[in-house]
Order: sequence, then structure tokens, then C-alpha cells
Amino acid sequence: MARPKILVVGAGFAGVGCVRRLERRLGANEADLSLVTPFSYQLYLPLLPQVASGILTPQSIALSLRRSSRHRTRIIPGGAIGVDTKAKVCVVRKITGELVNEPYDYIVLAPGSITRTFDIPGLLEYGRGMKTLAEAAYVRDHVISQLDLADASQDEAERTSRLQFVVVGGGYAGTETAACLQRLTSAAVKRYPRLDPALIKWHLIDIAPKLMPELGDKLGRSAQQILTERGIEISLGVSIDKAGPQEVTFTNGRVVPTRTLIWTAGVVASPLVGTLGAETIRGRLAVTAEMTLPGFDGVFALGDAAAVPDLAKGEEGAVCPPTAQHAMRQGHKVADNVLATLRNQPLKPYEHKDLGLVVDLGGRDAVSKPLGVELRGLPAQAVARGYHWSALRTNVAKARVMTNWLLNAVAGDDFVRTGFQARTPATLRDFEYTDAYLTPEQLHEQTASAAHEQG
Repeated sequence: MARPKILVVGAGFAGVGCVRRLERRLGANEADLSLVTPFSYQLYLPLLPQVASGILTPQSIALSLRRSSRHRTRIIPGGAIGVDTKAKVCVVRKITGELVNEPYDYIVLAPGSITRTFDIPGLLEYGRGMKTLAEAAYVRDHVISQLDLADASQDEAERTSRLQFVVVGGGYAGTETAACLQRLTSAAVKRYPRLDPALIKWHLIDIAPKLMPELGDKLGRSAQQILTERGIEISLGVSIDKAGPQEVTFTNGRVVPTRTLIWTAGVVASPLVGTLGAETIRGRLAVTAEMTLPGFDGVFALGDAAAVPDLAKGEEGAVCPPTAQHAMRQGHKVADNVLATLRNQPLKPYEHKDLGLVVDLGGRDAVSKPLGVELRGLPAQAVARGYHWSALRTNVAKARVMTNWLLNAVAGDDFVRTGFQARTPATLRDFEYTDAYLTPEQLHEQTASAAHEQG
């Protein structure tokens, strides 16, 4: 008899956590294990703003999937664009553009999330995200290029628009992005004697009434005060009405001349979720506490793409937030439950109490809430960086990140514009491939035609 096929979709915290656990615990001939991912690395997303600001190199937070001594997983270089649960087939678009059908007996869906956007005129054309390594590299090049171009320009209006930067989203990603990049431009402008530092303005806006409400009122206000003292203008209860190539209009009618709009206003589950035809909760797959998908044989889902019940809260209807902390631990539990299914053993529910939150604002500035203890300044920074460092999966990554931090602390920032992304289409759609997924009709046609050819 052929060995069962386990297919894991996604190489984020959840997917990689699952794969590594299965590699350690599967018997030598118990099952075949495959992983679908366009890149053979796990991206440590929480440190992406530090890549955008140049504190860390891109390679530091791209953790290779091929360094494991127990590496036994077949990596399929591509993205899952549809799942036919009746035929038990996952359709994968390889990085070459070729469509292939991957049959499975058990599938673990951890495709993660994409940037949440709205029907705002100009947003998709002029907004830049902070969700992928390519986006971070592009944003860094773009921000430094604005300084270069402003320095070379004789036009005051052009200088003004190039030296104003707008970040939308007052969550962790937006706040840390604005904080890190503002520090970069403040340090860089000293190398541009023709530029008036007062012309550089950063705007952080969010439709919510509070900055990072998950931190609580005190820490939220502390973070806001830190950013305000640095010169970042924070506007709450405000969003974007429309965006253009040289200006952005806020919903309160204010027009800000700018060539830089960074959009970090939340995430939504991967469009892959919509190809299953399953019940969802706010766009995420409605799964059991064991992370199985009711009514679908052999399907598990977790991470940002699944509404996993949060048993630790003890509240009816509570689901786990889409954080790395939960995703890593869900990956381990799903691996155990896949093994239990293979071995006809009972499945166990996922339960984990949140360990707290950390927000690195760059330099000596941070706010953290480990185990409910509120910290600010250097103690908070030590906790934030200590947490991220310990969460890195490989010793190589830990060494690289620590070296980068030490080098930045001693030598300061560098302002090199690499140009690698200069000719890359830079829209949200281009970076996150949100238009690559199959419709139900296309999915059925793809799996049916393949089945016919095999027959």
C-alpha cells in the first residue's frame, strides 16, 4: 500500500512549526510529507520593520528551510491557489507559472494572510505594504530615494512632497514601521546638508480611537507620547479618502503632499480560504478546537487563515488572534493531531494563554507587556529583543540578528539604496499575488481535466 500523503500549505510560523514537528515524530515509512511555499525560507515577520529601516539585513530574518538536520520534506516551490476537498487535490502554481495538482490524504492549511485593503481610490496603485521581504526592501529603497531626489531638486513643492511620509495603521506593524523609518530618515538627513531636517514629516494615522489598544491605555499612551516627541504626527479616527502620485487626502478633508503611502491597516485571511467553500468567521475558516475543518475529511487549518477557538479566554465565540505566538504553538498541536489521526488516537484541543505583547520602537524606545507586567524604555526594549531573538528558529538566524543589532548599535545606520527592487512593480497586488487564485469553476475544471488525463 502507498504511504499516506501529508501536504502542508504555507511556510509561516504555523506551517513550519507543523512540518518540523512532523519531521521529528513521523516514523521513517509512516507517511510522505510535502510543503507548498514559493520561497524555501520562513520569514520572521515581526522584525520586518527593522529590515525596512536597515537595522537588519534581509537574510537575517529569512530562515532557510533546508538547514534542518532532519530535513525529509519535499518542498514544492509555488503557491497553493485552490483546494478541491472532494477530489483531495491541491492546485499549485509553481514559480514558473505551471499549474500542478498535488493529491493528499491529509492537508494542513496554513496559508497565512494578506494585507487588508478597501475600495479607496488610488490605494492599490500608490500604496505600499509591509508584509513581505520584497516589500520591506522596496520601501527602504523608496524612502532613501526620496531623500536623494529631494536633495537634488530645486523645486520647493517637490521637496515638500518627497519629504513627507504617511503610514496608515496604528497596530504593531504600522507603529513599528513608522517608528523605525522615522529614525532612519532623522539619522540620514544629517548626510544631506542641503535639506532642512524640519521638512521631514512622518504621519501615522488610524481609524481607531486609540493606538495599539491591545496594549492597554497606559502603554498605548506611552507609545504615542514617544512617537510624538520624535516628531511623528499621529492622527486617530482618521483614514485615507483617496491617494494620488503626489498627495494623499484624509477622510477629514486634509490633503498631505507626499510620494510615500505605506498601508498596514490590518490583514485578512489568504484568498485560498475562499476556494474551499467552507464556513468562515470574519473571513477565516471556522475550525474546531482541534483545528479540524468540520465536514471535510482530512483537512486541518490554523494560523491567520483559521478562526481557532481561544479556550484560554473561556468566552463563548472567542478566537485566537492572528499572532506569531499562537501560530507557532498551533503548528505543533496540529502536527500532533495529524499523527493522532494517522494512528487512530484521540485528538487534543489547542489551548494557550497569551504570554504578552512587545513593541520595538527603535533605539532605546519600546513598550512591552510580558505576562501582564507593563514596561517602558530599556527594560521593555530588552524584553522585546530578547523575545524576538529567542523565537528565531535557527542558531544561524540568531547569530545574524544579534550581529546586526550590535553593529547597528556601534556603527549606526547606513543609507545605502540597493536598487534591487527599482524596476519591480510595487503595488500591493504585485507583491502579494492576490489575483492569482482560482474561482470555483476554474478549480473544478483544473482538477477534472487532470483526473481525465490520468484515467
